[in-house]
Amino acid sequence: MNRLRRLFDRLAAPWRRRTLGERGEAAAARYLRRLGYRIVGRRVRTRLGEIDLVAVDGRMVVFVEVKTRRSDQQGHPSEAVDLAKQRRLTRLATAYLKRRRLLHCAARFDIVAVTWPDRGRPRIEHFRHAFEAAD
Repeated sequence: MNRLRRLFDRLAAPWRRRTLGERGEAAAARYLRRLGYRIVGRRVRTRLGEIDLVAVDGRMVVFVEVKTRRSDQQGHPSEAVDLAKQRRLTRLATAYLKRRRLLHCAARFDIVAVTWPDRGRPRIEHFRHAFEAAD
């Protein structure tokens, strides 16, 4: 299903503009790849919700929440990952690891905050080990 979605996104790209969130996720994935991460999943959907990026850093599985904003006027993008969101991401990550029989692997949660003004380049901030698994 994920492959079909990526194929559709690639084919449909000339006819539609990507949303700010999609652009932020793509920029975050490029940034993490430059740091040596291997991206193994994008917009991973389950019945519980969606994980923005799943990456591998060395021998660790990294679940990445990407928050993209045009400015910091409403607060820093990373502030949007509150306790409720952390709990939801923890459930999603556990389901992901179970489904792939990876519960024995070390895992962590990172946040990538992208501030993308109307003009200019995006500012990308990476918060490793942003939070511990909640509940």
